[in-house]
Amino acid sequence: MTTQSTQTPTQTPTHTLFKPLAGAQGAAGANVAIWFNDQPLTVPDARSVAAALLAAGVSRFRATPVSGAPRAPFCMMGACFECLVEIDGVPSRQACMVEVKAGMRIRSQEGARDLPPANLTDAPMENAHGR
Repeated sequence: MTTQSTQTPTQTPTHTLFKPLAGAQGAAGANVAIWFNDQPLTVPDARSVAAALLAAGVSRFRATPVSGAPRAPFCMMGACFECLVEIDGVPSRQACMVEVKAGMRIRSQEGARDLPPANLTDAPMENAHGR
């Protein structure tokens, strides 16, 4: 039997594949407030950004540069780069490798991103290579 959830991204799902182990740090139900694509979310504390977003019902983290296909975390250990997001203005962060903190502003990453320039006074942060 298949069930579908009609929850909004700001609600914590009642059933999920990503449940903390009993006795794990933060398993007592502590939550933090963050922003994902300008929408407020309340997510479990003491988790990776990827685990917290998945627990909050987010299923699309980025789009591929060529086809725009949706992507989400795959390995959850930093090997696959499917969970790339922008965190607090820094692009191409692996969401599975960053611990969630209260007040974080996270954005899905759409297409290819440039690395920030070595000298921030020489070029703007976005599209630093003139493309």
